[in-house]
Amino acid sequence: MPKNEVYKAVAVLVGTIIGAGVLGIPYVVSQAGFLTGLLDIVILGIVILLVNLAVGEIILRTKGVHQLTGYAEKYLGKNGKRLMTFSMVFGIYGALLAYIIGVGQALSTIFSYNAFWFSLGFFIVVASIIYFGIKSVASSEMVLSSIVILLILAISVVAFLSGRLDINNLNDFNFAKIFIPYGVILFAFIGAASIPEVHEVLIKKKKSMRKVIIIGSLIPLILYALFSFAIVGVMGLEVTEIATVGLGLVFGKWVVIAANLFAVFAMTTSFLALGLALREMYNYDYKISKFSSWAMTIFLPFILFLFGFKSFINVIGTAGVIAGGLEGALILLILLKAKKKSERKPEYTIKIGKILAGVLIAVFGLGVVLNFI
Repeated sequence: MPKNEVYKAVAVLVGTIIGAGVLGIPYVVSQAGFLTGLLDIVILGIVILLVNLAVGEIILRTKGVHQLTGYAEKYLGKNGKRLMTFSMVFGIYGALLAYIIGVGQALSTIFSYNAFWFSLGFFIVVASIIYFGIKSVASSEMVLSSIVILLILAISVVAFLSGRLDINNLNDFNFAKIFIPYGVILFAFIGAASIPEVHEVLIKKKKSMRKVIIIGSLIPLILYALFSFAIVGVMGLEVTEIATVGLGLVFGKWVVIAANLFAVFAMTTSFLALGLALREMYNYDYKISKFSSWAMTIFLPFILFLFGFKSFINVIGTAGVIAGGLEGALILLILLKAKKKSERKPEYTIKIGKILAGVLIAVFGLGVVLNFI
């Protein structure tokens, strides 16, 4: 039995969460004001931590192997399953499409070659890894997630030590703009679909689930706050929509290479974990063969890419608002039902009742409405 299940499980969750979304956070934070955006990061980070813990408790209360759609059907019925399916499919396909676009653009910036061919090569590599399943993905996540964290820290340190950090870029707060960063930040925190995979990795260490989920959810929160502080502090309102592009303009060619390598690693980790989660949903909960589940997972976003869907920010913002909000609300409803119809004693429980669940669901709903307004 492997000795590093806990590290692999944390890597799966962190690798799922930290993806293309982090590249857009500094831009939306700068548009809202740094302190306003920081408040968004903290609040949404805590909300998603609770949602992730709720998924863990649901899994531990339920017998059998499921993805989020299976838990929705079990506790909320057919309509619940349909809504969760829509949320997962819309959100994950949106993310996978964004990663195909983003990796191609990042590698094109480094090597000055046609982004299409880099996107094609990336697609072939990650599709192959997903085909072989959880062990391959978990091992890849451990390495890639570590590189992502190191690159975020390195970029932040360079910004801090550059002498260009301006405190005046970091003191703006405007509550009226609180929902400007909502969609992109929520997208950046989405990762609940990987928690069944975390459970698979910890199948013989279920008592570690709560610790893994807390650590795996807090690491992105801290890194997002640090990354935004560094980028907005240096660039202010000059932050570009994809933060790594702007960094290159400020610091020169070597930072272009390092920053865009960070972007590639971040998007690769998320593609792997989310792609596997969608493949498992088709396989476990809809009884589709493994090969067909794999093909349905990887080819649709690539076909959309071929047909010209190439707006990075629009894709992640829309996916975050719709998929993230609906998924979060459904998970909370499932938890309330699972507490009443538990099939086994869970290794941990969280104190979320009807009132707190209602408040959190209202936040998700209000975010969707105000974001579109």
